[in-house]
Amino acid sequence: MVLRQNILISGASSGLGEGMAREFAARGRNLALCARRIERLDELAAELRSAYPGITVATRALDVTDHAQVFAVFGEFRTELGSLDRVVVNAGLGKGQPVGSGRFDANRQTLETNLLGAVAQIEAAAGIFREQRTGHLAVISSFMALRGFPRNLTAYSASKAGISAFAEDARLELSRHGITVTDVRPGYIRSEMTDRSSARNPLMVSAETGVRALVKAIEAEPKRAYVPAWPWVPLSVAVRLAPARLLRRFA
Repeated sequence: MVLRQNILISGASSGLGEGMAREFAARGRNLALCARRIERLDELAAELRSAYPGITVATRALDVTDHAQVFAVFGEFRTELGSLDRVVVNAGLGKGQPVGSGRFDANRQTLETNLLGAVAQIEAAAGIFREQRTGHLAVISSFMALRGFPRNLTAYSASKAGISAFAEDARLELSRHGITVTDVRPGYIRSEMTDRSSARNPLMVSAETGVRALVKAIEAEPKRAYVPAWPWVPLSVAVRLAPARLLRRFA
């Protein structure tokens, strides 16, 4: 297994991004952390530098829907750290609304962030990795990329299906350049995004359990990973075969 020392994580100011930053820092990795909320990033960076004085933690404010800024920030991180060994494309939204409910604005924002924003990050990272002739892209998609889902998940699942397809396309293109691409598909992991839902979900795992599983999967660098493996690997088979009426239970 290749040691990826310098790791960029987008959306690192909270939730899974923050959790992965903590886990990678504990493993002695240097971090490039970006998100819209720079104050929270800087607080996290100060905490990690104090806890792990041997690592470097760089931060930048970044809105991934500003595509020019994505390329600029990724380039700045590469200059500051000397190289980027892994990029975790994590920034995302989960604020979609039912189709035809008058909330195209929410669905558009979800698609712009989760799909176009992620594509911009993949492009920026791939350009750097091509020059280096090595690198690992870990694209945080979702279990919801498997099928279409109703209600508030419609735009979200569409955006994740799109970015999973793009990640597969990128893998086919980039493997000959020494670049590895992993499509990471988390199930229900507790975070700020999932905490907005008041519904009790028996499949939800704690942030700590989910983040450990995410980092373990990313470190292994498979083509695709359902996280945590149980129960999401067997569920991935069941959901592919399930009649559409049963999919409403996931929404």
